[in-house]
Amino acid sequence: MAFPQHVRLVEMSPRDGLQNEPGAVIATDIKTGLIDRLADCGLTHIESASFVSPKWVPQMGDAAEVMAGIRRKAGVRYSVLTPNLKGFENALAAGADEVAVFGAASESFSQKNINCSVAESLERFAPVMAAAQQAGIPVRGYVSTVLGCPYEGEIAPEKVATVAKALFDMGCYEISLGDTIGVGTPLKAKRMLEAVARYVPMACLAAHFHDTYGQALANLYAVLEEGVAVIDASVAGLGGCPYAKGASGNVATEDVLYLLQGLGINTGVNLDKLVATGGWISAQLHRHNGSKVGQALGAQ
Repeated sequence: MAFPQHVRLVEMSPRDGLQNEPGAVIATDIKTGLIDRLADCGLTHIESASFVSPKWVPQMGDAAEVMAGIRRKAGVRYSVLTPNLKGFENALAAGADEVAVFGAASESFSQKNINCSVAESLERFAPVMAAAQQAGIPVRGYVSTVLGCPYEGEIAPEKVATVAKALFDMGCYEISLGDTIGVGTPLKAKRMLEAVARYVPMACLAAHFHDTYGQALANLYAVLEEGVAVIDASVAGLGGCPYAKGASGNVATEDVLYLLQGLGINTGVNLDKLVATGGWISAQLHRHNGSKVGQALGAQ
């Protein structure tokens, strides 16, 4: 077992955490307050907004205002999701340090989510990749449904590897492997990673595991053993799983950090400040804190 000595945590709560939040649109100053607090915890990579049509994702309609309102901290990379060229141009104008594009390992998921095949979705990213390269902006690639699909069930590891390789070959510097519905288990996670690592270097892979079935930490432990050193997580476990009613979504950053600290892995993130931030945002949104560690330490 050779765990990495350092893990980079990529904080997803301002984008993946808030995008499906039901009810009224969250105030811009709550979003910027969350991002500023996360940066103060020592997180160096924060996905801050999504430049998508507000018609489809109303919670992300103020992306430009959010990017203008954050208190930018040196050494912190503020990234945004950009599904198309228009989104990329808006992101660039808003001063994003990095952009992300997303594909799926499942054909059915791709069709239902973005109304096109996996191959077509990858073709759509070509102009974004070209524009990003010209502007000197790094691009991160997401592959969703890597351990299961709500429509197709099991997904073959080779399918995941094909999409990950395509994104890497296009120029994505890092590929984040997403268990979108949180159905994976440790052995499946290892086998999927094994298949992907044949085509994409381990140093360029990240784990984005949802906790729908309570398996996220076990799955993360399994891929840490294989050498993954980048983990996506969301403070207070923000972000439900839209494909499993009432289920939790993102794994909580506090819980991941507690695990990593127990393994002697350095992150540069302050757990006490993170717990306070999780408590703060949960109160702002009038919602239950989805972090077990946040609940335990917050109660002390």
